[in-house]
Amino acid sequence: MARQQMDIQADYDVIVVGGGPSGATAAHDLAVQGYRVMLLDKAGRVKPCGGAVPPRLLKDFDIPESLLVAHAKSARIIAPSHKTVDMPVGDGFVGMVDRDIFDEWLRSRACAAGAIRMTGACETVENDDAGIATISFRTDRKSDLQTVTARCVIGADGARSRVAQQCIKNADRVPCVFAYHEIVKVPETITEDYERDRCDVYYQGHLSPDFYAWIFPHGKTASIGLGSANKGFPLRETTRQMREQTGLSEWETVRKEGAPIPLKPLKRWDNGKNVLVTGDAAGVVAPSSGEGIYYAMTAGRMGANAASQFLQTGDAKALKGARKSFMKAHGRVFWILGVMQYFWYKNDKRRERFVKMCADPDVQRLTWEAYMNKELVKREPRAHMKIFLKDLGHLFGMKAVNR
Repeated sequence: MARQQMDIQADYDVIVVGGGPSGATAAHDLAVQGYRVMLLDKAGRVKPCGGAVPPRLLKDFDIPESLLVAHAKSARIIAPSHKTVDMPVGDGFVGMVDRDIFDEWLRSRACAAGAIRMTGACETVENDDAGIATISFRTDRKSDLQTVTARCVIGADGARSRVAQQCIKNADRVPCVFAYHEIVKVPETITEDYERDRCDVYYQGHLSPDFYAWIFPHGKTASIGLGSANKGFPLRETTRQMREQTGLSEWETVRKEGAPIPLKPLKRWDNGKNVLVTGDAAGVVAPSSGEGIYYAMTAGRMGANAASQFLQTGDAKALKGARKSFMKAHGRVFWILGVMQYFWYKNDKRRERFVKMCADPDVQRLTWEAYMNKELVKREPRAHMKIFLKDLGHLFGMKAVNR
């Protein structure tokens, strides 16, 4: 049993607010260690998400491959001019999950490990002088307010996190992309330009002025969506136009979902006392790509480790370890992706050059290796320099640089 300091009484050692991939992972890891864990999650909410996961996620978090609803073997990049570039994955694949099924599996695993699950929405987080946190929540809008106490709180309640906004300074200032997608049924006979093992990514300003649009395969269904940081951009109407443009307007719509997605990690993840945030609440969605599931689960695990250290030692400085570990592992990648998004998504002229650059075999190979392994490829420095020079050439409109 890992618990110490039992002289401080509370209902739970840890309350995890939010049962998405990050919160469910944190709750599972802490429950496995023997802590008294409560997992508080809203009912019926499914985050809008393309659902892409790298093979490394299956290995790192012991996820059965049976949860994958599709294996994408290539990506097709579409430029503003409608020119396309195919990027075959090679020996690997991009796994696709349905978030409603995947997230529920993670929550159920946390409960099987010993976490107590409660359905409800967090309203307030308060602390007393003894270092005990009190969470107030309602099971639905009409229910009475309930309270529960814990020695530590992990906020994994997504972008615009209630926990983060109440407990961490400037948490409400994190920049976000507003994402929207529609889940549609894929017909048995396909006559449209759609492949069950290909992800289509559209870099076209009329579909997204500052991000991208997508069509991702999910087996019997597909995710059609887009994102933009422009609050006035008509997401639903543009998605309708996109479906008409791609010939998918007649495919049956199963459901529609929208939500903000943060694209920059918070500068601080803890309140210096007993509260820590992870996942979208901490802003760990990759810039440029918008990939979040792997990073959310990684942050959840690191958050659980930091919370465990805090519970064992009583030293609130241990909570800082979550962000420190995450940024050490992934901060450089996030910075590079942020620079890419800043330069390449500004206008259609740059998007056209970006898509052209994606046709380069070196770019494709190193991109997929970095995606599969979730780290920058450290070997072949000459290939990296070659890509860097080509990158500058495309950015400034010069001819390709050959080395």
